[in-house]
Amino acid sequence: MSSRHSDALRAAQLYYLQDLTMDAIARELRTSRSTVSRLLSSARESGLVQIQIRSPLDTGPELEGMIRAEYKVDVHVVPVLDTLNEAETLDRVAMQAARTIGPLVDSNAIIGVAWGSTLSAVSRHLTRKITHDSVIVQLNGAGNMQTTGITYASDIMRRFGSAYGARVEQFPVPAFFDHAATKQAMWNERSVQRILELQSRMSIAIFGVGSVDADYPSHVYAGGYLDEDDLNILANSDVVGDVATVFFRADGSSDGIVLNERSTGPQLAQLRQVRRRICVVSGASKINGLRGALTAGLATDLILDEASARRLVRFDGLS
Repeated sequence: MSSRHSDALRAAQLYYLQDLTMDAIARELRTSRSTVSRLLSSARESGLVQIQIRSPLDTGPELEGMIRAEYKVDVHVVPVLDTLNEAETLDRVAMQAARTIGPLVDSNAIIGVAWGSTLSAVSRHLTRKITHDSVIVQLNGAGNMQTTGITYASDIMRRFGSAYGARVEQFPVPAFFDHAATKQAMWNERSVQRILELQSRMSIAIFGVGSVDADYPSHVYAGGYLDEDDLNILANSDVVGDVATVFFRADGSSDGIVLNERSTGPQLAQLRQVRRRICVVSGASKINGLRGALTAGLATDLILDEASARRLVRFDGLS
């Protein structure tokens, strides 16, 4: 632990556990009051201190309990005012997700990260935590007919790597191959097998949920990854959403969805083998995709906004 991290922890203990004033802490640590203030801010931002407010009007704990009982996941419901727009809501959820993820990341971890607008927002709120011999591995390719996708995906992976001092392993393949046979050929290449082998040993996977009918289209549906024929195939297959560009139906099934044979994301059965699977969702219009992902058993941890949580369990008559 660095000297500053140690000082932040000590200041937080004195302030929150022993009720000392900042002036008293400054005297004990032989520093200035302004330095103590910065140490306390650092303790909050790094996750050393997490402040919870339990209001009798707060429905978050009740919603969390209902979701936990129905879907068997650990849940964090982020309270968000109805007056906030979708971008502001995403920012609040991303901030909570970053704070939740930090304490779960340890040394010697292999962390799989999907790309997308949600994970991009999360990556901007990560706080630095020193780990050793950890790896960030990209879960799925990002190229399409318009762009390689390398810059977009690599920015997300780089932020995760920088936050945790981890090595970054990108996956420089398309999001979808044009032909399933091409994917099978590439999967036999040693350079690709090295990434697939890392993915097979993931201890944490972090992803959002793409939803076909979301008000704010997921990146995979709006970014030139799917043509009209592909979208028709999804509709005819009753697809409701995807995780890391692997599609599923409302009942959680994915068999017979031909686009999955061309997708570069991990098979859902493989994803379910990862010990910790953190799903981050913002926006109640993604609810059908989220329900499908949870029914498929893809998440162990869920972070979502309050409006989405209400719709997920049809709380107060909402559906």
